Amino acid sequence: MNLQEASNSASEVLQEERTLSVMDLILSGGTGSILIISVLFVLLGVALYIYFERLFAIKAASKIDANFMNQIRDHISNHKIDAAMNLCKMTDSPVARLTEKGIARIGKPLDDINTAIENAGTLEVYKLEKNVSVLATVAGAAPMIGFLGTVIGMILAFHEMASSGGQAEMGLLASGIYTAMTTTVAGLIVGIIAYIGYNHLVNITNKVVHKMEANAVDFLDLLNEPV
Repeated sequence: MNLQEASNSASEVLQEERTLSVMDLILSGGTGSILIISVLFVLLGVALYIYFERLFAIKAASKIDANFMNQIRDHISNHKIDAAMNLCKMTDSPVARLTEKGIARIGKPLDDINTAIENAGTLEVYKLEKNVSVLATVAGAAPMIGFLGTVIGMILAFHEMASSGGQAEMGLLASGIYTAMTTTVAGLIVGIIAYIGYNHLVNITNKVVHKMEANAVDFLDLLNEPV
């Protein structure tokens, strides 16, 4: 009976030793590991903030009345330039701002109008892509920061083994190594999230840019129509 109890007790101790929470894993890595993981958490917060802020901004920029160009067409056909300008000013979207630039230059050569629209389009794209490059930076930097923490942790673990004259316990050495590798895992998680967010923002931004280009072509075709 005592032997059975001792066996159960040893099994429970072994199970407890194998169970390690994420927080324990982070805190057991020492000051360097905690510092690096804290930096990664900050980068994750920055990446998530930029992603959602840009997501809502780009979604708002992509919304435009389906009849917008039809109304512009009717106003210009009826020589109501002021009405067309007012409609553009009342519509808060990149497409409306590009169209407004074109309307303001009606009467000038088409090349001048096209250049004005392209310049305005470049500015609008710059606004849409504001801070998106930071996500790409986080996606590339986070795994490297995590790997730096792992390398530092492994150096310290091997240094401890060397300092003990090669008599360091393997359990202690293994514990130091897997604790150090938590920074790489954290860095990869942050990098993957930032990378996915960056690519998603690029894709939806491209859709808005294509919509801007299509409406610019429609506007120039409108000016080429016979009166």
